[in-house]
Amino acid sequence: MEPMNRVAVAVRCMSLLLLLQGLTGCVAVQKGRPELAMMPMPRELDKISLPAYRVEPPDILLIEAVNQARRADEPLRTGDELQIQIADGIPIDLGDPDLDPIEKQVRLDFERQFKVINGPYLVRPNGYVDLGPEYGVIRVASLTSDEAEAAIAQHLTEKLGLKAPKLSVSLMTLAAKQPVAGEHLVRPDGTVSLGVYGSVYVAGLTLSEVKFAVENHLQPHIEQPEVNVDVVAYNSKVYYVITDGGGFGEQVVTRPATGNETVLDAVASINGLSDVSSKRMWIARPAPTGPEQAQILEIDWTAIAARGITTTNYQVLPGDRIYIMADHMIAADNVMTKLFAPIERIVGFSLLGTSAYRQFKFINQQNIGGVGGGGGGGNP
Repeated sequence: MEPMNRVAVAVRCMSLLLLLQGLTGCVAVQKGRPELAMMPMPRELDKISLPAYRVEPPDILLIEAVNQARRADEPLRTGDELQIQIADGIPIDLGDPDLDPIEKQVRLDFERQFKVINGPYLVRPNGYVDLGPEYGVIRVASLTSDEAEAAIAQHLTEKLGLKAPKLSVSLMTLAAKQPVAGEHLVRPDGTVSLGVYGSVYVAGLTLSEVKFAVENHLQPHIEQPEVNVDVVAYNSKVYYVITDGGGFGEQVVTRPATGNETVLDAVASINGLSDVSSKRMWIARPAPTGPEQAQILEIDWTAIAARGITTTNYQVLPGDRIYIMADHMIAADNVMTKLFAPIERIVGFSLLGTSAYRQFKFINQQNIGGVGGGGGGGNP
């Protein structure tokens, strides 16, 4: 073996031993406050119900309107249908005053059925309702139903000479401007869109609080609004499974937290432990006490998987980090590979250069020897 190769092998072996010693001395995980370790933790057979769900982006809410009838004081608009009734219409001109009273009454009854108003009338694109050639047109757009009734009564009194007409105006189209039922995404600014009714801020609210906020927002547009709110997609509450790559980075996988997952479920969601992973893992649970305090829950994977012991099969909560360490030997080998790969390349290039130089020197000496021997044979 070349002296340079012996030195490289020796250095690599020494570094490997030091690295293994360092790895075995640095596996302790920081513990948090002692009182946290004494608290009962939810496990596979002793789970807890999570607190009331609070909506956050990007959850998807299902909002269903139980009642969305438009308000009575909502202004009329193009396309609305009005039920207009006039009991005593335009006086009938019977013409010949010498008509027999019976014939006059028959004609009066016959003519009156065409003069009396009773039916639906559409608000035209120009904002008017057309009551026929005898009564004319009246503008009602942007008026409430009561204001439209007063405007029609004024028209009958001033334009046609009717005295105290018996009039009734009601809205036939009771639906609001736009239905609010459907799925609504909680946007990054924490609001949900209700179409023409604007947006409502819902981030951080429970479902009952969202219901109250939406109904209160619709109050100016809908008569006694009543909605039902539920969550279609729980997108904002997740936990993390982090697998150590043994010196080649870490893989982070996010999983939705539904409130029923355990450690075993979390590992199953990433298709089990990889070839690089060891059986050493723990849960790092965020605590509001600051970065100096950590709540670490050690996990005995062999007990959970091989023996069915649920002591450390903790219930996973939103925000938990399940950290899976890499196998020490694989990690050490990867670190050694990264550390000595440049040196081995340099040594390889050096050996290649030395070998090429020796081969070139040998060939050159052979050529020189061959030339010298040929010259001697020509001159005995």
